[in-house]
Parts: sequence; structure tokens; C-alpha cells
Amino acid sequence: MRGDVAPRNLTGQIPVRLKSVLSILFLVLAAPFAASADSRIKDLADVEGVRENMLIGYGLVVGLDGSGDRIRNTPFTRESLVSMLERMGVNIRSEALDTDNIAAVMVTANLPPFATQGTRLDVSVSALGDAESLRGGVLLVTPLHGADGEVYAIAQGSVAVSGFSARGQAASVTRGVPTNGRIANGAVVEKEHAYDIAALESIKLALRNPDFTTAQRIASAINESLKTNAATVNDPGTVRVTRPQSFNGDMVALMSAIEGLRVKPDQTAKVVIDEASGVIVMGDDVRVSTVAIAQGSLTISVSETPQVSQPSPFSERGRTVVVPRTTAGADENPAQLRLIEGGVRLRDLVDGLNALGVPPRDMIAILQAIKAAGALQADIEVM
Repeated sequence: MRGDVAPRNLTGQIPVRLKSVLSILFLVLAAPFAASADSRIKDLADVEGVRENMLIGYGLVVGLDGSGDRIRNTPFTRESLVSMLERMGVNIRSEALDTDNIAAVMVTANLPPFATQGTRLDVSVSALGDAESLRGGVLLVTPLHGADGEVYAIAQGSVAVSGFSARGQAASVTRGVPTNGRIANGAVVEKEHAYDIAALESIKLALRNPDFTTAQRIASAINESLKTNAATVNDPGTVRVTRPQSFNGDMVALMSAIEGLRVKPDQTAKVVIDEASGVIVMGDDVRVSTVAIAQGSLTISVSETPQVSQPSPFSERGRTVVVPRTTAGADENPAQLRLIEGGVRLRDLVDGLNALGVPPRDMIAILQAIKAAGALQADIEVM
């Protein structure tokens, strides 16, 4: 029996066991491609009210090795130091301060949703005055306020700085940003942001990329899973989900049941261009109508080769002068007109542009010219 022919029984059929193996192999190979285009609802939309809150505070970093603020140049640092010492019973308001081991800083952190009292947060510390580095400093107790002015966390700890700076008499070197630092688990949550999601009867899903088709697909997937019309589309960016009366559970259980449903998102065709770095990103739905493209290059060269003219020996009136010698030329490469058929997909469009042999920056100009001609069926976003 040949090795490339599947074994068959007397009826000419493939054995059931081999057929099962082939079926499983087909499913394993096809599953990644079938599911690769689908995304979970939790990856496409945010839940109303479930978000982070920004916190900010003003504090002092002490223990710096001569790299802190200059007290005479930063009055806010001086006033903060004087006020802190007065609260500790030390009165130096009438004294002339001249220390460079302290720095005024702004402290920021993100309060995650449903954070309870005692939860630890990472904080970022940034110099506010003319400090040169925060390396080796310690942040003193700093209240962190929310947008409503309430204190939600307290920060304190040693500042970790990844950048460094070194200076000599005639040169200096700096790597990274030594005036920015971070304190891992440097803040403790003191006040919780109350939000009872379990007691809600309805909730909104906010799409991260609003789209009519994606919103309708999310609502359809939820309704099909719950076997009822629990989800409705309010607008391209919002899907309202109402807890059915027949559902055995609260809103938390409902969200847990539907956030893993897979939906194929749909987006507007778009071409994103970063002219500074020459990066081009095109979506899969970008289409181009039939268009002819020609691209040529013009090279202009100018070279200077000055020559020195000297007088004859023993000449009484002669003098040495520099005579300019300039050579200029232009080389224009002929442009080749190439045809890109209409209705092509992204891969064909990329192949057609690559066939021109142009660098990314010239390709940006070509895409903008195709859009101006009305042949590019996509939006162009320039970063």
C-alpha cells in the first residue's frame, strides 16, 4: 500500500477512527482563523461607572544629595518647608534658609474602580521647582485629592528614579529624566468611592470605538445569549443592558455572563499616517478605485572646488586670490506610470505601492494624492 493513500476498508470508505482524527485536526487548524477576527465584549466596551479616578497631591521630597531646589529661587519650596516645620513645633520663619536637599513635587496616582480602604497604589513623583534629580529622596506624607477635593489616599515612601545626571566642569551627561520618579505601592487608600453596581437594574456599555454595526452586533449577541430583548442600542457608542426578570442573579452576575461573548467588530476604513516617523497604518477595509500612479525623483547636486591663483615670482603688483569653481547638475529619474485596479483589498494596495519602490515618506504623499483624487475609499488621519 502506498504511503500517501489513506487506508480504506472493503467498502472503499475511510475508517471511522481516521475520519475522527482528520475532523479534529481540521477543527484545530481552523479554530484560530475563525476566532481571530472576534473579540470579547469586555475588550470592546467599558461598563458605565467602572473606571479609574485620577488623584493628585503636593508634597516634599527630602534627603537629596545637593540636587534639590534652590530655596532662594523657589519660594513655594521655602514656604512649604517652613509650614511643615511649624506644624512640628519648629519656628524658622525669620531665619535665612539655604538648603538644597529638599524638593517640591507633584504626586499623581490612579484610583482603580472598587478600591477598598487599605489598598496599595503606585504613585508618580515629579519635581516642581529647579531640582536636578530626585534620586535617593524620600517623599513625606502627602494627601492625594480627587476631582471633588476629597482626600482618597495618602502617599509616602522612597522615590525610585531610573534616569541619572552627572556634571563636570566642562561637560555633563543625562540619561532619562532624573526629576521624575515612582514609588511602588507608595499610597494607601483612605476613602472608598462608593458604587453599588449589583443593585442596578440596567447599565450602559460604552464602546471604545463607536460604530453602528458593532453596537448592533453586541446587542444581538447579548439578546441571543439571554434569550430575551435585554440589550438595546441607544447610539453608535452606547448599548443599554437591562436585567431580565427571569435572570437568576444581580447585575454583577449578568455582566459576568455576557462580557465573555464574542463579537466581530466593524470599523470605518482609515489610514493613519505619522509624518514625523514615516509610519503608515492601514485597516483591512481600505479600498481604492482604479487609479494610475507615477512617482519620480529629482536630484540636484552642487559642489564647490575653489582654486588658489598666485602671481608670478617677484611680481610687484600681484596678489594671491581664491578663485571659486562651482559645478552644478540635475538628475531626474523618469517616472513610471503604474495602474492599480479598482476595488482591491489592503494586500493588493500594499503590493501595488511597494511595486513603485518608493520609501515610506513618498508613499505618504502618494496616499494623500490618491485621497485628493477621490480614489481612496478611506479616511486619512495625520498624527
